[in-house]
Amino acid sequence: MSFDRERLLREVLGLAALSGDPARLVIAYSGGLDSTVLLHALAVSRKTHGKSLLAVYVDHGLHAESGRWGDHCDSFACSLGVQFTSLAVDVMTDAGKGTEAAARKARYDVFRTLIREGDWLLSAHHKDDQAETLLLNLMRGSGPSGLAGIGEIQPFGLGWLVRPLLPFSQNELRNYATQHELSWIDDPSNEDRKFDRNFLRHEILPRLEKRWPGVSGRLQQSAVLASEAATMLDQLADDDLQALADRPDRLSLDALRALPAERQRNVIRYVVRELGLPAPPAMQLRSIVDDLLPAREDAQPLVQCKGAEVRRYRDRVYILSEDRSALQQNAMTVTEDGLDLGAGMGELQLDAGAAQGLAGEIIHAGLEVRFRSGGEEIKPAGQSHTRKLKKLLQDEGVVPWMRDRVPLLYSGGELVAVADLWIASCAASEPGVAVCWKNRPPIH
Repeated sequence: MSFDRERLLREVLGLAALSGDPARLVIAYSGGLDSTVLLHALAVSRKTHGKSLLAVYVDHGLHAESGRWGDHCDSFACSLGVQFTSLAVDVMTDAGKGTEAAARKARYDVFRTLIREGDWLLSAHHKDDQAETLLLNLMRGSGPSGLAGIGEIQPFGLGWLVRPLLPFSQNELRNYATQHELSWIDDPSNEDRKFDRNFLRHEILPRLEKRWPGVSGRLQQSAVLASEAATMLDQLADDDLQALADRPDRLSLDALRALPAERQRNVIRYVVRELGLPAPPAMQLRSIVDDLLPAREDAQPLVQCKGAEVRRYRDRVYILSEDRSALQQNAMTVTEDGLDLGAGMGELQLDAGAAQGLAGEIIHAGLEVRFRSGGEEIKPAGQSHTRKLKKLLQDEGVVPWMRDRVPLLYSGGELVAVADLWIASCAASEPGVAVCWKNRPPIH
């Protein structure tokens, strides 16, 4: 079995059955062997597949030769009659991630800005990359989703991320490149054994291949089986989630406790991933199940993971981003377009024509948002007494960690509304302008 254009197009056709026909093919083109073969094979078979092609080179600025590599990519794409663009990114190597992970994040972030509805972003990962990924994830103690390795197709922005070379080995791709006299870039960093992936590629996999010929194909098969298992676990978690929550970041404690421990861990893992948060390490996951869930009723236990935190209050379990915005110390103005409260905090919007809301003159006088500093009072519309805001929030059942983060609306120095919870009687009108706190974190 060998790589050729016909086999590639059959692979692409099979993947199109899962996502629909692509609008455009965007090739992540580094200039290396793998992406060079992918670009060439798609370019010379355009009359067959009929798709518009765009080759994209991302300059990470991590090597002195990266600019020259971009020129090489431009020249090769031009020789094939393929539209080309080069984009520079800043790799945040001081963000607590390794250089490889930081570069990958920067690369995919910029790709996401290019993908239009229905586009495919094509990445040139192959069978040997899959083997390396599976071994890396084994060393990290990953579960079935990690052992599933690199997926062939998955949603990405407005389109899809597709890896049509996974069935092929790098030797097959190299044979194609040699046959067609293609030239490519050899990045010297790919030889640096200090990177885990390079260590596996140059030190471990050749030894495994010598002992067990065809090991990459066997690992690929294991990844397929792990992917099937991970899919079934996700389906089970989704079924469990329907009974646990009205929103994924707020789970019923009693319903969660009714599940066996392994299903508790499974659904929590699933929710964390669905919320786009980093997967919790096994130790933290066990702490959630073994310590947080059975804690006494008046406790407010917290398990912190990298990038996420799990809290319990009363009869609910909350899964939150640890990356919520720091509260603004200065007042923020609410405009007619609303106000973005920052990462993880949602937005405030003003909705005219509500049955009850703020009076028009209050709106025209201008609204500012502040947060609790202590001692605030309000007389809510429809109530006869002025109340301490602290007591109102407690009686409302607002979770303790959000009581200082509920946005307070002021006009002329007076507290006129507490988010979308209460409007001051002196500022209320029927009809009026409603305050809407959209995409807010769970507060009850």
